[in-house]
Amino acid sequence: MKKSALPVSSILAFLVSAVLPSVAIAWAPVGQATVHPGVQVFTAGAQCTSNFVFEEGSEVFLGQAAHCSGTGGQTETDGCTSASLPLGTPVEISGASRPGTLVYNSWLAMQADGESDPDTCAYNDLALIRVDPVDVGKVNPSVPGFGGPTGVGSSGGAGATVYSYGNSELRGGISKLGPKQGVAAQEEGNGWSHGVVTLTPGIPGDSGSGFLSASGAAFGVLSTLQLAPLAGSNGVGDLGRELAYMRAHSAFTTAKLVPGTQPFKANLVEAIIGSQEDKMLGFR
Repeated sequence: MKKSALPVSSILAFLVSAVLPSVAIAWAPVGQATVHPGVQVFTAGAQCTSNFVFEEGSEVFLGQAAHCSGTGGQTETDGCTSASLPLGTPVEISGASRPGTLVYNSWLAMQADGESDPDTCAYNDLALIRVDPVDVGKVNPSVPGFGGPTGVGSSGGAGATVYSYGNSELRGGISKLGPKQGVAAQEEGNGWSHGVVTLTPGIPGDSGSGFLSASGAAFGVLSTLQLAPLAGSNGVGDLGRELAYMRAHSAFTTAKLVPGTQPFKANLVEAIIGSQEDKMLGFR
């Protein structure tokens, strides 16, 4: 049997990856970090909440929801048809000295590739903001109060305990309302979205915030405020699927989630106390 030859580009990519060492990024100590999961981000004035920290090579990114850069009305939520600001749009990051840059948006990626699967179009809601190199030394990937994430994983299924940290400016800076605990409800979109119910639900401005499983795995990104099956519940996009789509449909083929430097603690009371201590230490 004749073996097909590997493309030259694949061979070169392999050689480069074998020769060049991986870049080790020095994360800011927790008590000194001003950029981290849960900080507020502003795209053309629209406030959302960052979810997790990602890296590729020497570049560092904050995740947010793709709809945070949407230019349509609140009912325009189909990522395959809804308009968005372009890549390259500056994004203000709380705690950073310079704006970040919108470098990936799942809505734009789906539209460029002609995506037509209704579940993917409805629930693929992830964007990446590149942190300016000047501010990389201010970043820590740990989730305030809870610590972690421990990696990318699943929600644990219906009835499982979940955790999140939201930071909407509508809360008026009351940090005790940031950490949230709840339960996973039914799935939607053939696994693309998870319904969750939390003590104090996500509100406008919390969009994009990350969700952790009972073991500290990052599994979701807050996307929608829902009225069904329960009023005040939230729709959370599946992070694993969103990352897989990004790697297959963009230049960010090796971008990955950065685990927290702090161990995960699955206790809401400890998280509230911890978030207060973090704020006192400057980890806002």
